[in-house]
Amino acid sequence: MENQLAKSTEERTFQYQDSLPSLPVPPLEESLKKYLESVKPFANEEEYKKTEEIVQKFQNGIGAELHQKLLERAKGKRNWLEEWWLNVAYLDVRIPSQLNVNFAGPSPHFEHYWPPKEGTHLERGSIILWHNLNYWQLLRKEKVPVDKVGNTPLDMNQFRMLFSTCKVPGITRDSIMNYFRTESEGHSPSHLAVLCRGRVFVFDVIHEGSLITPPEFLRQLTHIQEKCRREPEGPGIAALTSEERTRWAKAREYLISLDPENLTLLEKIQSSLFVYSMEDGRPHVTPEDYSQIISILFSGDPTVRWGDKSYNLISFSNGVFGCNCDHAPYDAMVMVHIAHYVDEKILENEGRWKGSEKVRDLPFPEELVFTVDEKILNDISQAKAQYLKEASNLQFAAYAFTSFGKKLTKKKKLHPDTFIQLALQLAYYRLHGRPGCCYETAMTRYFYHGRTETLRPCTTEAVRWCQFMQDPSASLLERQQKMLEAFAKHNKMMKECSSGRGFDRHLLGLLLTAREEGLPTPELYTDPLFSRSGGGGNFVLSTSLVGYLRIQGVVVPMVHNGYGFFYHIRDDRL
Repeated sequence: MENQLAKSTEERTFQYQDSLPSLPVPPLEESLKKYLESVKPFANEEEYKKTEEIVQKFQNGIGAELHQKLLERAKGKRNWLEEWWLNVAYLDVRIPSQLNVNFAGPSPHFEHYWPPKEGTHLERGSIILWHNLNYWQLLRKEKVPVDKVGNTPLDMNQFRMLFSTCKVPGITRDSIMNYFRTESEGHSPSHLAVLCRGRVFVFDVIHEGSLITPPEFLRQLTHIQEKCRREPEGPGIAALTSEERTRWAKAREYLISLDPENLTLLEKIQSSLFVYSMEDGRPHVTPEDYSQIISILFSGDPTVRWGDKSYNLISFSNGVFGCNCDHAPYDAMVMVHIAHYVDEKILENEGRWKGSEKVRDLPFPEELVFTVDEKILNDISQAKAQYLKEASNLQFAAYAFTSFGKKLTKKKKLHPDTFIQLALQLAYYRLHGRPGCCYETAMTRYFYHGRTETLRPCTTEAVRWCQFMQDPSASLLERQQKMLEAFAKHNKMMKECSSGRGFDRHLLGLLLTAREEGLPTPELYTDPLFSRSGGGGNFVLSTSLVGYLRIQGVVVPMVHNGYGFFYHIRDDRL
């Protein structure tokens, strides 16, 4: 990372943004052919024939018209999907987003220099904050290296959304407030919000022109903790962010009507660099078992998380850490970046601060005291109750598979990600006796403001392989042949999706075009096979590769009877 940073002095983080290609619209015929292939595992002959007719009719009729209109839209935009996706996938969604939309993950420092140990959280917290804020300074100077595949730069826009970003609830649609600016663009907020025992504090991380040091952070955190332990708990305004979106929007409006000063306080939290959450819990965690910490990162105390912030850095009293982040403004790879950077720095410095112990005369943190009444306090306790009830409906399991990892799969010339995806298909098939419709994230960052595309791993080839694996009369050679066919199909799809030739976002674009034109929903989307194969956000298996580093993160399942399956791949473990 250090070398990369040094090399990047001549290359600026956002310098390629203007030269990235626009997001393409794939050919209609190609998308519909791929869609038909994807529904095959979930249909009998008769159902498939009917869907085939529906698709043919769509292709020759309304679909062709909608496709033309979509091409027109794409002419005037560098990314025809961006605004639609943000609204449909995130901002229009009314269910509580803290549990259903956010992603969370543990910091891996406990695997090396920071094993769980009571009473270390303040000192470790001050170090972890310092490294995070060094990354913020690198980003402001545009010294974070540009992500590339080979020599091809990827879109870096999402990195702007990591700091000083917050979702604000609306009655029918939320909005995203982003206050981050690079140094060349002007002033950027430099205060941190700290949530502790239902109370909110803020302090500036820049003093006399320089970043405050870990001993100085320690002084601020100690002041907050002592104050919170000595005095009664606060009202826990943050719990409102875990509520159903329209309900939270109305509560927020009411809060502002009580006292206009409340709006000033809300804006201070919204514009803060990120939220540092001080939790009293002490989750059990080992390098082989992340289950409990992940569970608590999702369903811990809602009064110390600001669910709408793009970054909540969470500390526990046994010195372990994690994060909980709003998914609307960016995808998890941004968090993987900063988490890896911080982890490498902690390793490099053996978990210690090796600089000056001097503490300057800093102003103490300021407490944000909201004006509340019975109605708001009642809303808060209702929000907490609904959050905990919904959280209790989730089950978490996060274990390390240590028999082998990437080294062995690569030695066998098998792509490690495809390896896991096919193993997952087989596991589901064995458990449920049928194919499982599956979503895997593919990235489209080759394109301007590109985010993701859906890859559907439950292919005809994968199902055929599962059948052979379950057939005791099938030979090893036959099984291997079917497996390699399934591998080849998956790898081909991943390549196509990343190069803007997936079909799910295209089908969504056609549906949204129909909506905007005030046209009835085409039959393609009301056909039972559309949702049975996962369309419309109905994937029973919702999956994503978190990367090849020590960083792990998760999102809840897409549907109530589903699985959220998130994995990272290391040399010697999965």
